Amino acid sequence: MELQVDVGPPGHLAGTDLIGYKVEAVDGSIGKVDEHPDEVGDAYLVVDTGVWIFGKEVLLLAGTVIAVAPEERTIHVERTKEQIKDSPEFHGGHAPR
Repeated sequence: MELQVDVGPPGHLAGTDLIGYKVEAVDGSIGKVDEHPDEVGDAYLVVDTGVWIFGKEVLLLAGTVIAVAPEERTIHVERTKEQIKDSPEFHGGHAPR
């Protein structure tokens, strides 16, 4: 699946597959990208938090991303771990639009 959004954070190249990228909150690592949309206009990431929040997958709005470091395969978001913990949970299928 490839991201098609042209307005991305610093370091993001349109069309880059972000699945598997590490996700860093302002206060530490929180998981990895499990899924992202392949349609223009979709603006979220599904983040697998692993054991950090009992395997929960959460939705993060693309607007929370402040930087993408392709060489490190890392996405930096402007959210704390607590804010991410309180993010909407993703239950498979399709994320809300």
